[in-house]
Amino acid sequence: MVETIIKKSQAPLDSRDLEVCRHVFDDLRTMADVPRISEEAERIAAIVVELYRQGVRNPEHLKTMVQAARGLFEKQPTQAA
Repeated sequence: MVETIIKKSQAPLDSRDLEVCRHVFDDLRTMADVPRISEEAERIAAIVVELYRQGVRNPEHLKTMVQAARGLFEKQPTQAA
């Protein structure tokens, strides 16, 4: 069962927090070939920061959750039966 995060942090993000978010954002943007200045990039950044504030601090977890939220998973080739 997935544990639900009940309490969102209201503390401001410090430079270390922002660095983690920026790194995740840059990785996701690069993987999805999204321009840095675009509506999609803004959406990705907003989701990264929101999830981080909700307590998702592991960069790999953040990437996976944002990819799922934005439908950014790489297309896997289908296998013939």
